[in-house]
Amino acid sequence: MAAVKKPTDLSIKAPSSGNNKKDVTLDLTKKHPLEHSWTFWFDNPNGKQKQTTWGQTLRSVYTFKTVEDFWCLYNNVVPPSRLVTGADLHVFKEGIEPKWEDPMCANGGKWTVTYSKATSKSNTDASWLNLLLAMIGEQFAESDEICGAVVSVRNRGDRIALWTKTASNEAGQISIGKALKQCVELPETTSIGYLTHADAKRLDKKAKDRYVL
Repeated sequence: MAAVKKPTDLSIKAPSSGNNKKDVTLDLTKKHPLEHSWTFWFDNPNGKQKQTTWGQTLRSVYTFKTVEDFWCLYNNVVPPSRLVTGADLHVFKEGIEPKWEDPMCANGGKWTVTYSKATSKSNTDASWLNLLLAMIGEQFAESDEICGAVVSVRNRGDRIALWTKTASNEAGQISIGKALKQCVELPETTSIGYLTHADAKRLDKKAKDRYVL
């Protein structure tokens, strides 16, 4: 799948196998479809509406399916650094809701990158964008395993999570985790963990990561 660049760019990486990648000129008069359609979701549990059950304040914003539509939407969405504390922004494949109960998510889990409060605002925006570009551009080797991504703004530090389908697929999850660390430019000494949704539901805060990188 072609890498996702801003529409003002005149080149884009063409689909290729192995390391034989080349740049080709884009026809800017046409839109460039993504392999999947993706939906932006927004959640602010701390907003004016009282939430009696989890997910009640979760709302879909817009579904896009081309490079140009992504940039048009992204450039008009508030970045993580400007979201209110407690808010979550999700980007998931169309048809998948960012909920544990969704059939495509139920047997999966998530890799989570946590930023300290001191560095959150300077790192979260860039990392979030890099992850979105890699995700919708199908840059992960195990891209079929990916459900979507979430950025969460919290007092103690922001979090970025990448949700996947099959927690039991260890090789696939390890591959995705390694690619995620590279994507958001984490130092090798910084660890990230993979928590299954089943464990999170069953054990809540006592749940432990199944995989750690």
